[in-house]
Amino acid sequence: MATSLDQLKGMTVVVADTGDFNSIEKYKPTDATTNPSLLLQAAKMPQYQDLVKEIVTSSASVEEAFDSLFVEFGSRILQIVPGRVSTEVDARLSYDVDAQVAKARKFIEMYEKRGISRDRILIKLSSTYEGIAACKILEAEGIHCNMTLIFSIAQAVLCGEAGATLISPFVGRILDWYVANTDKKTYEGHEDPGVQRVTQVYNYYKKHGYKTEVMGASFRNVGEIMALAGCDLLTINPKLLEPLSSSTETVTRYLSPEVAMQSDMPKLSYDEAQFREAIKSDKMANEKLYGGVDAFSSDAVKLEEQLKTMFEELKK
Repeated sequence: MATSLDQLKGMTVVVADTGDFNSIEKYKPTDATTNPSLLLQAAKMPQYQDLVKEIVTSSASVEEAFDSLFVEFGSRILQIVPGRVSTEVDARLSYDVDAQVAKARKFIEMYEKRGISRDRILIKLSSTYEGIAACKILEAEGIHCNMTLIFSIAQAVLCGEAGATLISPFVGRILDWYVANTDKKTYEGHEDPGVQRVTQVYNYYKKHGYKTEVMGASFRNVGEIMALAGCDLLTINPKLLEPLSSSTETVTRYLSPEVAMQSDMPKLSYDEAQFREAIKSDKMANEKLYGGVDAFSSDAVKLEEQLKTMFEELKK
């Protein structure tokens, strides 16, 4: 009988949420996604020390090494997966439209110099108002964007209007907030607030004809994944890919365009002031969006410091 992972792949594009090449080869996802936190973990692994040193040695500055690390890992991942890789713009730029656009263009140029088409790259941007504005500019240039740190319907609506290729609602981080801030401490399957948010966004997009794809992310357990079977994409870390690959439990499809068309959500719109007010008034989304930017920024600093130390040692 087919494994749960293979069944899931039959209805959803499975994406590996890791920078570890070995894990990607093992679970054979269609796409892969990275971020500063994942690359920080990968860069500390013994098997990647020589590669990181090689990147630092060939770089003229720490900033160049930082960008080259992202593109090198992305390029190698693309030798393994048949689809796309997501490469994240430094979260410290999340409130600067021009800086995000410039960095995204630089990444695409670096990939294209390696002979890799921009169609295989998704530029990850934080879904701040400025990040979504940057997405609109980039998508108009044929640079595809994966909008991350999605917690609210307002973010999803604006990303869809901007023409984002992909959005990544963070299922587990939504669950974390509710566990920490309400009396209810356990949630099963479809009662999980993160699952409910992804389902809401998926149904909204399909109901109103948006081309933007939905990729559930940041899972805490297999139950969340199973409850979102049928979502356009799901990005899953190796710790959860393992039980899915060893299980033969039947996977039932819950999300589909046909079911979405039966939803009764009206079409929504937000200008900048309305968007900012919607985030501000949603305590969970407000805390998780801006806290997420801070966390990714912190890991970017740690990764940069690690590269700086190596850079100074190797340039002596």
